[in-house]
Amino acid sequence: MNCFVTGCSGFIGANLVHELVAQGHTVKALLRPGADRRGTANIPFEAIAGDLADPEGLERAMRGCDWCFHVAASYHLWLPDYRPMYAANVDGTRHVLTAAARAGVSRIVYTSTVGCIGLPNPGHSPVTPTNEETPVAEGQMSNHYKRSKWQAELVARDLASQGLPIVIVNPSAPVGPRDVKPTPTGKVIVDFLNRAMPAYLETGLNWVHVRDVAIGHILAAEKGRIGERYILGNRAGNWTMKEAFRVLEQVTGIRGPAMRIPYFVAWTAAQIDERISSFTGRPPKAPIAGVRMARYKMFFDPTKAVRELGLPQTDPKQALADAVAWFQENGYAPKARARSAGL
Repeated sequence: MNCFVTGCSGFIGANLVHELVAQGHTVKALLRPGADRRGTANIPFEAIAGDLADPEGLERAMRGCDWCFHVAASYHLWLPDYRPMYAANVDGTRHVLTAAARAGVSRIVYTSTVGCIGLPNPGHSPVTPTNEETPVAEGQMSNHYKRSKWQAELVARDLASQGLPIVIVNPSAPVGPRDVKPTPTGKVIVDFLNRAMPAYLETGLNWVHVRDVAIGHILAAEKGRIGERYILGNRAGNWTMKEAFRVLEQVTGIRGPAMRIPYFVAWTAAQIDERISSFTGRPPKAPIAGVRMARYKMFFDPTKAVRELGLPQTDPKQALADAVAWFQENGYAPKARARSAGL
């Protein structure tokens, strides 16, 4: 298939381009001038200069394509001005999806987030993972990133209801190779490897191999039902941070942080940090939005994607081991011989 991808300089986008090419598809990818191309180094694809704010240019670039994958998003938990984030995530999504339809693309995959899926009830023990049918409470949209992505998903769902061939995917917390920036989850691994994490704030994530997420996008184009959304996660990947550190200890031989930061301490520190950022303009090390999200066990059930799409379920331990190996091989942390962790 001839494929068009936005967001290829990001973590999921780079892995998606890699997987598409590996499967024999032809790829055009939208790149802004000066975009970081390290994640797609040595991958043969056609780079298209363009911008999410240019619907006519997007339509021209997508002519002749069979599939469109809209992965690009502005992901920040703190900004001095959030208007550009809404412009990219909401307006940009509308521009890409409508341009793809006008260009005659037969299937459009929109990358949302599990932040648009209802969270588990914190009062239940053990925590019950949620799925695509779990309603989102208003309080869950606790930061501008989540609100902008929720509004963007509503755009995608509305256009699908009008007949556009859109399938929505909601990745959880991917880890693995090509995390160039790195992402917040990748930064946890990098800090762990560099022994730069004396303490931690407990939370829970659904850890999934980024390769499975990339393959899930392709499976959504092949098999996904129009207008439906699919959680791209791992049924065995619902781990607390403490459990994830235990696996990292097994993989690396490095002792994880033993001290857990109380929530109120993290909250107070984040408020002070953001107050300072309001004067300096520099992003806070611990934004309030991140602390708020850490209050919840973000556990999800990807059974629908496994059943309908055939989403792979790589052992999350392998995902962490592959992330460790990539970060070490690419200079983010000292090289060391990773242990097998029983893999």
